[in-house]
Amino acid sequence: MHKLAIAMLFGLLVGCSTTPNYDMKFGDAVREAKLKMTINPDASHNPDQVAGMDGKSARETMILYQESFKVPPPAANIVNIGGGIMSGGGGGN
Repeated sequence: MHKLAIAMLFGLLVGCSTTPNYDMKFGDAVREAKLKMTINPDASHNPDQVAGMDGKSARETMILYQESFKVPPPAANIVNIGGGIMSGGGGGN
């Protein structure tokens, strides 16, 4: 029984020895993915943020964006898991 306890303790200690190696690299994959998705990492340092868009285009874009929230989107047909089609808004069999 004493040997079993020592073997279990040894197993626990061996398992803990790799943790610092994992902790050193924790989050590296997320940081790397964010860097790959960023087109220009120094974009926040650009003083001309809206280059290529004139005032009229920017105004129209803002108006269209704000107008899009005034009317709810049309109801769409939804195919549920059972295979039936029901109109958006709920309901059912």
